[in-house]
Amino acid sequence: MADKTQKSQFSDRSLQKLQRPGINVLVGTFLSPFILGFLLFMYARTVAVPRAWFLLVINLIGMFGQIAFVAARNPDLVNHRGLWKKKKDTKSWDKIIVPGWGVLPYMTFIVIGLDIRFDGANLGLWSAVVGTALFVFSVAVLTSAMLVNKHFETTVRIQTDRNHKVITTGPYKYIRHPGYVGASLWALSAPLIVGSVYGLIPASMAVLLLIIRTVLEDRTLQRELTGYSEYARQVHYRLIPGLW
Repeated sequence: MADKTQKSQFSDRSLQKLQRPGINVLVGTFLSPFILGFLLFMYARTVAVPRAWFLLVINLIGMFGQIAFVAARNPDLVNHRGLWKKKKDTKSWDKIIVPGWGVLPYMTFIVIGLDIRFDGANLGLWSAVVGTALFVFSVAVLTSAMLVNKHFETTVRIQTDRNHKVITTGPYKYIRHPGYVGASLWALSAPLIVGSVYGLIPASMAVLLLIIRTVLEDRTLQRELTGYSEYARQVHYRLIPGLW
């Protein structure tokens, strides 16, 4: 009995450390702005784009800083986010949506690069201000959601292996899917910061994909997660308070 208790305590402690899957998440988040920047400048055929450099710098600081902060507070969550390919109970429709969402940011940066090359990405300074505000707000929303929601995994599934429960604190007091709000604002912020009208096309496609995912996930949770239907009756809005 003592041996089993000791093993259980060891297992609990090990979950509180960042493991290889979590480290992979950190490394991937760190490298992502460099890859996106390479694509943008390759298709733009110039690196003399101050607003593009600003975009890449704040993405590196904001997104990597955000996941590093969450990893320090909740390494178990980051470990599980790195295991998404091994989750056999991921919903079948989400196995299509997740890769689509993964590709669209790269498409956005490629289109931004092409817009710089051929059209100049000529939205005024106002768009950089709006885009930066959206980016900052997106990081704040994503961070607050991940800090209170230990079930904030990469794919949609009912996490019976992790005692899946409804989260009602933090931003979940106001909307049911704050993570998708943060991700949507992040997607829209990039073309606005650089001033690319055409970059808003793939960014809007990414937002549309997240809206579809919101609908499908919300239906799944109401159907399969104990207590979620009651929560949905209390918190009426999925993404936008007062609207939807």
